[in-house]
Amino acid sequence: MANSKYEYVKSYEFEDEVFLPNLIVVRIDGRDFRTFAEVHEFEKPNDEVALNLMNSCAVSVSEEFPDIVFSYGFSDEFSFVFKKTSKFHQRRASKVESIVVSFFTSVYVSKWREFFPSKELRYPPSFHSRVIACATIEVLQSYLLWRQSSCHTSNLHGTCLWELVKDGKTESEALELLKGASKEEKNSLLFEKFDIIYQKLDAIFRQGSCILKTEVMDVVKHNENGSPVERLRKKLRILHSKNIAGRSFWNEHASLRNELGPSSLGTN
Repeated sequence: MANSKYEYVKSYEFEDEVFLPNLIVVRIDGRDFRTFAEVHEFEKPNDEVALNLMNSCAVSVSEEFPDIVFSYGFSDEFSFVFKKTSKFHQRRASKVESIVVSFFTSVYVSKWREFFPSKELRYPPSFHSRVIACATIEVLQSYLLWRQSSCHTSNLHGTCLWELVKDGKTESEALELLKGASKEEKNSLLFEKFDIIYQKLDAIFRQGSCILKTEVMDVVKHNENGSPVERLRKKLRILHSKNIAGRSFWNEHASLRNELGPSSLGTN
């Protein structure tokens, strides 16, 4: 209540502004999502429909909050990167993350039937969130490299695990067999035992998904004779890249550097 005698309690609010020049990243993760996936009988190790639902929710978040210029996600997590000059909710971490995660969760529930028309949503999912303050674009690139490395590692492990389970091992036995195995050994296991070339699996599983705005020719209207009139516009696209922190990716999407600041592009 404005000008109320009780307004003094606002002074007790925790001040958590993410100060410039830090870049704001909000990461959301599924809470106890393994149980959620089991209850809803997601395919293992990857359920492509469930991943497409996550991607669709992330696109909706980016459309709702235009200050988000880049997103990266895999499995049950997504990271949303805000443009450097963003003043979204005065850059207060608690407000920014709560708004993003609550909107993502509500969209997930509302889109469920679109992606799983014959599967009942037994109970609503929940996600937790955190804010990561990246002091420079190089720190952001290191963060993205870390998350994509986690995608590679967890997907390779999961693929090996569930192929062994399908082959008759219990989950405990499969985990014991994989204990201490290197990346090379896991790749060899998949090829020699199951005739699977890991690098030929779908990119959405191995690399995760990026969402960013790219310039495309879009039909804005039609002339009286019916011919289309096109204009160059920015549209959100879902992409897959083997190295989202690499020089080639950032050179290809130079508009990101304009939104996030200059970079030495030290990563290959």
